[in-house]
Amino acid sequence: MTCVTSKAGNRHTLRHQQRETSALESARQNRYTDPLHTASADRSRTLAMELAYRPGGVLAAKVHLKHVAVATTEGYASRPGGAQAELLAKVNQHESERNLALLWDEFRNYQNGIMPAGPGARELTDFFAHVDAKLDPAGAPAAKVQRSDREIRSLLTKRARVLHLGTANYCWFTDPSRALCLKLAGGQAGDKPLIGMCDSARCPHATHHPCHRPVWAEHAENTKTFLGQLGRAQKTERARLQAEYDRAVRVLERIDEAAGEPE
Repeated sequence: MTCVTSKAGNRHTLRHQQRETSALESARQNRYTDPLHTASADRSRTLAMELAYRPGGVLAAKVHLKHVAVATTEGYASRPGGAQAELLAKVNQHESERNLALLWDEFRNYQNGIMPAGPGARELTDFFAHVDAKLDPAGAPAAKVQRSDREIRSLLTKRARVLHLGTANYCWFTDPSRALCLKLAGGQAGDKPLIGMCDSARCPHATHHPCHRPVWAEHAENTKTFLGQLGRAQKTERARLQAEYDRAVRVLERIDEAAGEPE
């Protein structure tokens, strides 16, 4: 009887393990095929992507996503290899699409008579004129207009790759040898600008657009306030702030002039 009970117990255990194994396999499959689970994973990646590129963002993402180790969050953010490489590719794709959309908007502004300002304005305007010259939508049927949109996208794509966003300007990093930020850093070579050292009022790669006007206006207003608070003995600081204020006012005037707005 003991032997029969043992066999029966073994049969029961085997059937239980089979059912458990089947349930686990089903759960594993649902982990990768269930739309709700995959959507949640995509949201986690999107959140990590948005947070990790900001100061202290990796730690913030770690706390929010409840990761045990920071290395896991760094993997979600941008470390190469496997899923991390896929995430980095998505980040690069997002930046490319964003840059192309910004350049497209500025090209439309150019066509509407709103020109860029800044040291690099003439070069960018010449580029827009070159693109515009390749198109002939006047009197063309709708199919031609649609094809022209595709042509514009194709012509703008290469220039969009060299666009970098500054706090109050766009940087068109077409020629590293002319980049003022690299010269200020000792003439070092690089394939990207040092945005933190950007002096957009002097760099030939920099342009100012109406979207940057609020930043310059706020800077001018704050500088004017600081000037009014200085004492008579603070001549050096007054001279420095006065130069900053004059520069901001000049940038504002040129943005307004390029946009065709009255002063």
